[in-house]
Amino acid sequence: MGNEAVPTTDVDARLAARLAALRAERGWSLGELADRSGVSRSTLSRAEHAEISPTASTLNRLCAAYGRTMSQLLSEVEAEPAHLVRAADQAVWTDPASGFTRRSVSPPLAGLRGEVVEGTLAPGADLAYDRPPVPGLEQHLWVLEGELDVTVRDETHALAAGDCLRFRVWGGTRFRCPGERPVRYALLVVAP
Repeated sequence: MGNEAVPTTDVDARLAARLAALRAERGWSLGELADRSGVSRSTLSRAEHAEISPTASTLNRLCAAYGRTMSQLLSEVEAEPAHLVRAADQAVWTDPASGFTRRSVSPPLAGLRGEVVEGTLAPGADLAYDRPPVPGLEQHLWVLEGELDVTVRDETHALAAGDCLRFRVWGGTRFRCPGERPVRYALLVVAP
């Protein structure tokens, strides 16, 4: 997996510590996690030591190994979520390597199964996940601005502003910004 710049934020440092803790909680070696996730041992080690910031694809593979959504993982490194999430308090995570920015509009909260994420992809960005973090994850993707090509179950859907695609994730997915402008979308994620 290609990786990324040295972490520069507290969120990156807390993410590194949480990744190390998750592996330790399970008693897995770096080799065992590499086998389970498909991420190289060196990348795992560097991510756990905050030497790199994992890409969205790498985080997705780790989330699959740990059986949690990316939002669940990222919420574990953020402050305790409130019922009211002000715009200024919404965590933003950026993967410069892929041109993906993710805002946690409504992060996971105990007792609630849904969450809302705002995604932005730069022109030409192409983000592919080889598997869902949680099989059967329900998603509703609403394009707010721009154009987005979404591939689910080997079928590509060309979406424009205002379009909404609803699906469950069982296999790989791909999100591509084909336009000359960034695409911004809202993603409602519902745990099975």
